[in-house]
This record gives sequence, C-alpha cells and structure tokens, in this order.
Amino acid sequence: MSVHQRQMAKKLQGARFRWINEQLYTAEGSNSYDLFQKQPQTFNDYHLGFRAQVEHWPSNPVDIYIADLAKRPTTLVVADMGCGEAKLAQSVPQKVHSFDLVAGNEYITACDIAHTPLPNEEVDLVIFCLALMGTNFLDFIQEAHRILKPNGNLWIAEVISRFTNIGKFVKTLTRMGFRLLNRDDSNKMFIQFEFQKIPARQTEGELDGPSDKPITTVELLKPCIYKRR
Repeated sequence: MSVHQRQMAKKLQGARFRWINEQLYTAEGSNSYDLFQKQPQTFNDYHLGFRAQVEHWPSNPVDIYIADLAKRPTTLVVADMGCGEAKLAQSVPQKVHSFDLVAGNEYITACDIAHTPLPNEEVDLVIFCLALMGTNFLDFIQEAHRILKPNGNLWIAEVISRFTNIGKFVKTLTRMGFRLLNRDDSNKMFIQFEFQKIPARQTEGELDGPSDKPITTVELLKPCIYKRR
C-alpha cells in the first residue's frame, strides 16, 4: 500500500469512527444495541478508531481504575458497563461482569446496559468508564442502582467538556439513590466521581420516579462528538 493509500485508509477509518460515535451518543441504548447486533463489524470499527483517539490522550481513565482495583479486596464483584474490549476484566484479580453492545471476546456479555442479565443487588461496584453514551443514560444509572448491593459503589469517569452543569448532574444522581463520596477533576480531560448506593428510599418514589429526570439528558451531559483531525 502506498503512502497515499495509507493516508486515505486512515481518513476513511476516522470518518467511520466519527459516524459510529455520533450514533452512540445521539440514540437510545436499545437502538445502538440493535445496530451493533445487526452489524457486529461496527463494534470493531468503533474500537479501532477509539484506540487511535486514546493515543493522543495524556492518560486513560480505565488504567486509573485498574490501578485502583489492584489495591482493593479481590473478593469484590464488579460490573463494567460499556466495557469496550474488556480491558478491565483482563487486568484485575476481581470478578468482573463486562457488558457492551457486542460480545467482542469471551469476557463480554452483549446487552443493552439499561437491562443487564444480573439479578438485584449482585455486585459491589459498578463502573461507567466513558460509557454514559446513550440519550437514555439515566436508565443505565437506574440499572446500576438495581444491581448494586446496599452501600455498593458507583464509579463514573467522563469527559469534562460533556458537562453542562456538574452540580445538577450530582443532584440528579442523589435523587436516584446515590450519595457522592468523592469527585476528582484534577485531570484536564476527565472528571471522576465515586458514589455510594443509598440503602433505602427516604420517601416513596425518591430513587426512580419520573420527576427525578430532567426534561432532556442534554441538560446534564452533551454528546461527545469528535472533530475531524
């Protein structure tokens, strides 16, 4: 392949990644699941482009979580929601349930992460590492609450530029049944949150009533749309 052909292939790869990325951020998770199930190659195309993007980052939040889990008890049970290529599960000693739109390898269970196959109160920790992508991402948070054990932890890492109002984001999760334990915005690109599941509702409907949701999720997180390089 000539230099020109390689450059053209790289441009096409980048365009394909940006198109898939936009679909993921501007559609509901169930629609993305249907798309990826009908076109499994889409999963590979997306992650090929994603790996190219990561090369330009000063750090990757999944590596931070891997290092953190290395210090935690090995008895923890973890759910990695929107796990990508399941790097977390392949790198830590804990049991990790890895969920994404396609079972790209033996570690991954394919599903819409608003509806995982796990029973209630099954895991100690739920992780969303750059995974709040669908327009219904609050449904993903509700699912995290369902599968977490009482007092279980929720870790979220997201691109800082996506947030329209961090205080409103935290308040919404509080109303959905989580207590903020820690917020780390020391990284220029990402912000990390650690929440704890509140074990019991204070009032009827406090955790997942319709009044807890904003009119649109764009009020909380903007889509992460990559620009052409």
